[in-house]
Amino acid sequence: MKIVYFVGAGPGDPELITVKGQNLVKKGDVIIYAGSLVNKKILDCRKESAKLYNSASMTLDEVLDVMESSLEKGEMVVRVHTGDPTIYGAIKEQIDALEKKEIGSVVIPGVSSFTASAASLNRELTLPGVSQTVILTRLEGRTPVPELEKLESLARHQSSMAIFLSVQMIESVVAKLRTHYPVDTPIAVVQRATWEDQKQVMGTLDDIAEKVQEAGITKTAQILVGRFLGEEYELSKLYDPKFTHEYREGKK
Repeated sequence: MKIVYFVGAGPGDPELITVKGQNLVKKGDVIIYAGSLVNKKILDCRKESAKLYNSASMTLDEVLDVMESSLEKGEMVVRVHTGDPTIYGAIKEQIDALEKKEIGSVVIPGVSSFTASAASLNRELTLPGVSQTVILTRLEGRTPVPELEKLESLARHQSSMAIFLSVQMIESVVAKLRTHYPVDTPIAVVQRATWEDQKQVMGTLDDIAEKVQEAGITKTAQILVGRFLGEEYELSKLYDPKFTHEYREGKK
């Protein structure tokens, strides 16, 4: 069966693509990449004969035509998406269209910008006693959001939250979060996480909008909000000397 490989390129640092993903890029005869977001250094390992297509200027039909015609020539097709392709990657519409043409797909996961952003801040999203839930979402824009997933509804949980594709509407984001999060809730905005020109802004719901505007951040940024960004939390049971599990007998 003919197959298209969908590869997660990671958040930006060319060393954060998986080994499996990089090996596919090395072997690809045709590489279609999201040029507006993918670091082109990730493609430096490709073979000289590989043909590159920047999907930023292509329609879905144009992308599919390249895939189909390349496979008909016996060429290996690698589709490179930023971050992890399963998160806001618009891959299902490609996969479904390929299936209609009896073309299979394999998805290779990648490091998402939300985990890269948390790592860049040296923070843990799921702190004991603080939050054991992470919500990934976005503010409605040109792409609508289901009514039950409106930001103000999700804010009721006061869990750790990663907000994609919304920094250009930071004032609206803050207003919706403040319906349930206290105004002193810590919030961080990380632009181009893991890139050489990465930018971080820390604040609270009371002042983050002003700080983001002063920093000139208007796109390609991750918004992280929640008490996990603070300093108060409980120690993990995993390493508690009194806690028994299958690998260690707890001490009395």
